[in-house]
Parts: sequence; C-alpha cells; structure tokens
Amino acid sequence: MGYVRWLGHSAFEIRVDDYTILVDPWLSNPQSPVSVSEYKGKVDLVIVTHDHLDHLGDAVQILRLNPNAKFAAVYELANFVAEQLGDTSGRIVGANIGGPLRIPGIDLKVMFFPATHSSNRGAPTSVVIAGKEATLFHAGDTGLFAEMQFIGELYRPDIAMLPIGSHFTMDVVQAAKAVELLKPRVAIPMHYNTFPVIEADPQEFARLVAEKGLDTKVVILKPGEVYEF
Repeated sequence: MGYVRWLGHSAFEIRVDDYTILVDPWLSNPQSPVSVSEYKGKVDLVIVTHDHLDHLGDAVQILRLNPNAKFAAVYELANFVAEQLGDTSGRIVGANIGGPLRIPGIDLKVMFFPATHSSNRGAPTSVVIAGKEATLFHAGDTGLFAEMQFIGELYRPDIAMLPIGSHFTMDVVQAAKAVELLKPRVAIPMHYNTFPVIEADPQEFARLVAEKGLDTKVVILKPGEVYEF
C-alpha cells in the first residue's frame, strides 16, 4: 500500500512501489511536523521542481544523510546540487521537460513538465511520478496552463497535488480548473497558509471542484497527515 504524506507548504513524502520519495523537501517550513534528521537512511529519491528556497529547501542536507538516494531536477539545478554535495557518483540526475528519466536503481517513470513560474537555475517544472501502484502529479509552483489537459489525457494521474495560495501560484478558482483539465481521482491542495500572502481556504477549493460535477475527490490534509492508496 502506498501513501502521500503532506509535510507542509509544497513538501511531500510519497511511498509508491516500495520507494520513498521526497518532493520539494523544505522540511524546515513553518508548517512542518518533521525534522530533516528523521529521514536519515530512509529516502530513495529526492525530486525538486525548481530552485526557490521554499522548494529546494533541505534537499542537500537530506542527500548527505542518505548517501544512496538519487536526486532528480532540471539540468541546471541538478548541476548546482551536485556542486553543493561535491558528488560525482552519478546519483544526481539532471533532465529537462520531456519523456521518462533514466534514474539508476529507480524503476519508476519520472517525467518533468512545464510550470508557469520563475526560477534562477533552469526552467521551473511540474512532475509526474508513475508507478505500478499509482500515478501522481505534483504541480510545483505554477499558474494555470492549458497543457495540463495533455497530462491528464496521457497519464491519467490518480493523485494531483496542486497549489491554491494565489499571489505566486494558482488560486482556488484556477486550481479547480486545473482539476477539470487533469481529471485525477484525488486532488490534494498545497502551497497555502504558510505565510499571510498565500492565505487560502481549501474548503473553498473543494466546493469549486464539487460544483464542476467532477469525479475527483478533494483530500484536505493537515501537515503530517497521510492519504493512503
């Protein structure tokens, strides 16, 4: 059985096909129920959608505590992380927007897609993680973009993690439209209420999704809570 655990902001612990994955692991965020040290020796793969500090977060420290873990990000960001680690072992995987990555020792399809946002190192991304147990979509920081429809058509995500906080990303109205385009079985809101500027009501997001008559279930997690699949 797999699960998605929200760690506050845009950070998630995902367990799928017996791999433990951290996405955008800013584990020192104000909402976080965990510490970095809790993940020592427990992580198989770290994925970062872009290099803003609230997403790159504690990735380098986590990789130091997990010397066998792989790291995947857009090429320029991956090179930066490799430099920070002084790591030339090949466990840092730099990629770009396109088809599945080749990640040594990880038998999952991991694919980067666009995100409408900004970044200092390489392009901002969203990511699909496709395993036997489930296919998951983490939108990263993004505004609404029409290609979400193609992601829904091609990969039919079971679970979509979507920002709703506005100002830097989609708001609840745009995120509800994203659900309509992606058509996931489950939508989990993220990137809200960490700071006053991104305050949002996840119940309003759930109401807007329900009004569209979609089959998607909105699952609102508190930091530390788990959705099992």
